[in-house]
Amino acid sequence: MFQILSIKGTIDFLKHAVPVSILSLILVIGSITSLATKGINWGLDFTGGTVVELEFTNPVDLNGLREKLTSEETAGAVVQNFGSTRDVLIRLPVKEDVKSDVQVSHVMQAVQVIDDSAIQKRVEFIGPQVGKELAEQGGLAVLVALICILIYVSFRFEWRLALGSVAALGHDVIITLGVFSILQLEFDLTVLAGLLTVVGYSLNDTIVVFDRIRENFLKIRKGTPVEIVNTSITQTMSRTIITTGTTLVVVVALFLKGGTMIHGFATALLMGIFVGTFSSIYVASFLAIKLGINREHMMPVEIEKEGADQDALMP
Repeated sequence: MFQILSIKGTIDFLKHAVPVSILSLILVIGSITSLATKGINWGLDFTGGTVVELEFTNPVDLNGLREKLTSEETAGAVVQNFGSTRDVLIRLPVKEDVKSDVQVSHVMQAVQVIDDSAIQKRVEFIGPQVGKELAEQGGLAVLVALICILIYVSFRFEWRLALGSVAALGHDVIITLGVFSILQLEFDLTVLAGLLTVVGYSLNDTIVVFDRIRENFLKIRKGTPVEIVNTSITQTMSRTIITTGTTLVVVVALFLKGGTMIHGFATALLMGIFVGTFSSIYVASFLAIKLGINREHMMPVEIEKEGADQDALMP
């Protein structure tokens, strides 16, 4: 069990920081290795393709529809409900020497077998170049978010805490991407949105802990940096448990009952919540300790009043 420190009621979270940090390092290295070797299973939003939206008169059996889309032109099609059980979205990957119109024609032939009254509501084509630009812009969005966070936390708190928070965010993003790479889960725009949400969620938890660390450095006169950090984490733990628990209820509901359209989004959030919760303690706070954070770094800068030097020279 956790060791109780000299400050009453404090749990020694950082006692386990070294083994947990080693585990985090292994997970990060494994994620980077998988990303470098297996890559990411990019969705049609990034690779390009054709999207066909259909409306059926009755609820449609998606498995039966998938079995009809087995021709060379429609192979690899992604079939999912879109809003209701009568609305279906079909995503067709780009095929060499096969035009989008030909793919749509084969889809409609298969659909007519199931329901000859089905209506084609929308057809969109996303070119590979557009998908490549989306991937670049998505990566740039994550990078810009991390840089802005580094600047904000540096001004708001202290550069040692800023490095800890950015390291924790990078840790969360890399491990979440690693899970999608290892399992080869489809990565589309909803997953990218989930990834950016993970960055915001993890930062919020880290900022709450850091704010209490700064406050306790100024309030608690006796105590080492490790003790003060442990005290701060203990004091914010009830808030973390309540926030994480209520968020998980919603995310699990989305994961189980939200449908395939937001399944990737919910998966990214689930991974981000679990990883982000312990990274706020065992990555952000522990790294700040290793960088030598102490009470002097938290003290406000004294601004010399105008004319104070003349007053000192007066008899």
